[in-house]
Amino acid sequence: MKILTGYLAPTSGSARVLGFDPTHPDQRIEMAQRLGYLPENGPLYADMTPRETLEFVGRVRGLGNGLKSAIERVTRQCAIAEVFDKPVGKLSKGFRQRVGMAQALLHDPEVLILDEPTSGLDPLQIRDVRELIRELGRTKTILLSTHILQEVEAVASEVIVVGEGRLVFSGTLDELRAGSTVEQRFYALMDKRRKEAA
Repeated sequence: MKILTGYLAPTSGSARVLGFDPTHPDQRIEMAQRLGYLPENGPLYADMTPRETLEFVGRVRGLGNGLKSAIERVTRQCAIAEVFDKPVGKLSKGFRQRVGMAQALLHDPEVLILDEPTSGLDPLQIRDVRELIRELGRTKTILLSTHILQEVEAVASEVIVVGEGRLVFSGTLDELRAGSTVEQRFYALMDKRRKEAA
């Protein structure tokens, strides 16, 4: 995830996002204008309110005259109006996650990368985040990283399984499910990959 978003350089190989090389300085800046990223523990300032956070991020992104309408859009999308003027540090983990999502969506990116977006949330918060991801997936490409296979079943249409740094599976959820549970299929694929490598 960090390589795809340009935060970490690969030691070997290459990556492309929307045709851009995230390790090339000029291309990384162009890519960042079209990419939204929500890390597992999103970088939020505890003393700032969601309003202040979005205004700050919008100014950094150079949204200018479009900032007010962008903030209104993500406030509605992420359902954060009720906590808009409360300090982020006093919000529940679910609302902090929503503020992080709003921040990632503020510039209306084509691609959204989410790292463990439901980690540490309660069941109702998980449901809300899943609904938001499904809704956003209608108009955006979303790359979601998770270790929770139920999350994959809840929101994914295409699945890539990586084990020990190697591609183990790429296909539809139905193909992954074929003939067994997701967990059994995953471990069967891992075993097959290990045997092939031996």
